[in-house]
Amino acid sequence: MTDLHITGDEAADALLSSDPFALLVGMLLDQQVAMETAFAGPEKIRERLGGIDPAAVAGEDPEHLTAVFKQQPAVHRYPGSMAGRVQALATAVQEEWGGDASAIWTRDDPDGAEVLRRLKALPGFGDQKARIFLALLGKRDRYTGPGWREAAGAYGEDGYRSVADITDPESLTKVRAYKQAQKAAAKG
Repeated sequence: MTDLHITGDEAADALLSSDPFALLVGMLLDQQVAMETAFAGPEKIRERLGGIDPAAVAGEDPEHLTAVFKQQPAVHRYPGSMAGRVQALATAVQEEWGGDASAIWTRDDPDGAEVLRRLKALPGFGDQKARIFLALLGKRDRYTGPGWREAAGAYGEDGYRSVADITDPESLTKVRAYKQAQKAAAKG
């Protein structure tokens, strides 16, 4: 399993590398903020709550969790709604996967299509986010089940399309350039 280098922050990257739930939360937060900000979010949550265990996050008072997200620097630019989404994700991981986020991609030795189905069933994970996360798992040696590249679609291919392709500052720059080109093409 390779270490992740997404945020540029040693503690945040170490948490993402070692804690499957933190990685899942980072992916959930990856919308309408820079990737580094999103994936640094789990470390902020861990620091402020004293941990990032699914059971603890699921059982946290919603108002307190929102205050934790709003504390500066904020976990996300939309702290209220994202606190609710993270709590819903924590609840799903706790209730459906026994608090073990990695069970989503390990329980019963699933193939790539099944992992994709499981990810898409999580709160806040649509098709694209689920495919990107599956590619992140596969490309960083966290999941090696058959068919993961096919299930991840274009995100499973070699290139610089998403957070799944970030291994260092240079690859981050290439992913940013790809995303900017995609946005420009969509506008044009």
